[in-house]
Amino acid sequence: MARLIDTHAHLNSRQFREDLEQVLARARSAGVGMIINVGSDESDSERAVMQSEEYPQLWAAVGIHPHFAATVSPSFRNKLASLATNRRVLAIGEMGLDFYRELSPRHLQEEVFREQLELAAELKKPVIIHSREAHAETLQVLREMRPPQSGVAHCFSGSPKELAAFLELGFYISIAGPVTYPRSQELRLLLKEIPADRLLLETDAPYLAPLPYRGKRNEPAFIKKTYEQVALTLEMEPEALARQVQANAVRLFWA
Repeated sequence: MARLIDTHAHLNSRQFREDLEQVLARARSAGVGMIINVGSDESDSERAVMQSEEYPQLWAAVGIHPHFAATVSPSFRNKLASLATNRRVLAIGEMGLDFYRELSPRHLQEEVFREQLELAAELKKPVIIHSREAHAETLQVLREMRPPQSGVAHCFSGSPKELAAFLELGFYISIAGPVTYPRSQELRLLLKEIPADRLLLETDAPYLAPLPYRGKRNEPAFIKKTYEQVALTLEMEPEALARQVQANAVRLFWA
């Protein structure tokens, strides 16, 4: 049976400091074979790499989330480049634009985003894109600085038009726990428009737990519920979906 892959989690979060080994054990019991542990700033990118060296189940991505664009060090790009030399680092990110909370000024978000895209191109690594209330602006930057190794629009929740634009740029599309929520009919309809060979699934743990765990700390074991909902929506056998997502993830991150 194909192992499940959680293509985006934050097990470097403080929320997992006390019980990470138990969290990973529950993930294994749920059939989760690989987890990509994603950085949001310099320190937790470093932690993601350290954890990936300690736990074979974990791989890493290193990057600066737009929330932290205003607090990066002058040498952040060199720091990410150094971390990315580790064989356990699969991608640069998460990076992008977030105009919903605007915890960093928009111009700084874009500057840090562009620098990371340049770095990813230099290192020939795929990118993990965060875009919230900023799809038009995110797509404009990506069109101008098209990543040669492609990437993934993580936790996607855009419109059909925005989906088509990301696909045209060669991106994969990752769906998270909200696809299980009763009010997510539009997301489930959108799911049917994603080509099978571009679909990825994730938890975004500790955030966005699927039903029936909504409101609790999310963790990779819970991705099984997301796989079940996606298989139901797409009228696929769960095993066929697991094989497809595994093939997609390997093609993007490990090829």
